[in-house]
Amino acid sequence: MLVGNSVRLRAMSSTDAEAILKIYEEGIQTGHATFEAEVPDWHKWDSGHLSQCRWVAEEGNTVLGWVALTQVSPRKVYSGVAEVSIYVSGTAQNQGIGSILLERLIISSEESGFWTLQSQIFPENEISIHVHEKHGFRISGTRRKLALMSYGSMEGKWRDVVLMERRSTISGI
Repeated sequence: MLVGNSVRLRAMSSTDAEAILKIYEEGIQTGHATFEAEVPDWHKWDSGHLSQCRWVAEEGNTVLGWVALTQVSPRKVYSGVAEVSIYVSGTAQNQGIGSILLERLIISSEESGFWTLQSQIFPENEISIHVHEKHGFRISGTRRKLALMSYGSMEGKWRDVVLMERRSTISGI
């Protein structure tokens, strides 16, 4: 799927592993993208995300960003609820890549039967909150002092996360 003049969306594949993990590492380095302190190996990353609804945005042969889902619970009642992971390379930020990826994820998640998408975002990550709101996510609360950061400049600091969710108007109604 070509978006604009040169950015293309396509399904993620295992050949994207190196680029995905590199972009994830960039997110870790910001201190405002994840509680993780280290990049997992591809097997761990891959097994922690659902196999469907994985997308990358690329320009030429360069992956600019990616989006994937994680199951929130193994209980059947939550089978249509997933958590969003979305990361954009530092060199591609503020170019609409996150918005393009999130839009495609929403469409594919509804086609796959998901009725609720949720995200947990550090309050300092205002751009991510804005992009989510633009695509129908609403803030449903703030989880205060959710976890103690244990690395880098955030070491020893409790972190809040904004809980956002989007209920489908197509799936699960």
